Amino acid sequence: MTTDRMPDLPADALTDAQRQAAAAFQAERGVPVFGPFTPLLRSPEMMQCASRMGLYLRYNSVLPLRISEFAILVVAREWSQQVEWHIHHPIALKAGVAPETAQAVAEGRRPTTMSEDETLAYDFSIELQRHRGVSDATYAALVARFGEQGAIDLTGINGYYALLAMTMNVARTALPEGAPRPLPPLVP
Repeated sequence: MTTDRMPDLPADALTDAQRQAAAAFQAERGVPVFGPFTPLLRSPEMMQCASRMGLYLRYNSVLPLRISEFAILVVAREWSQQVEWHIHHPIALKAGVAPETAQAVAEGRRPTTMSEDETLAYDFSIELQRHRGVSDATYAALVARFGEQGAIDLTGINGYYALLAMTMNVARTALPEGAPRPLPPLVP
């Protein structure tokens, strides 16, 4: 079943806290509540905390935007999160991720076209998502390139976008009207 469990709330159905959170979101981001924030609005304070964390991780982390967006694609694929991929795929391409690299991730394959920095982010993210930890070699390589803050920021990106993916998977957040499902099913 693909019915959106937590669609947009009608304005007249919002609680005072939800109304305030939605207004703060729009003031901070310049757009109305959308995507993963639609179901998160059911918990207004959590939505606001998540929004602030997301702004930091996307725009103020020590990682280049290309690496952050690439890691987001890896997380979206690991969680088979269509909306997350739909939102971040064009941003990743614009930030410099090669189309063939993104396509391999979408298909669940290890890309052969990754830059050195993308390889570091991929290995770190895959280990963290699949094994719930990171090997000493992967950690050391990432820290050598991006420092300890880079390791924490990349951990944050993985955790944050997994939270958003889980939220949208639970809520069955729908793609925009007419948008095709961008991620193919993973075949074991």
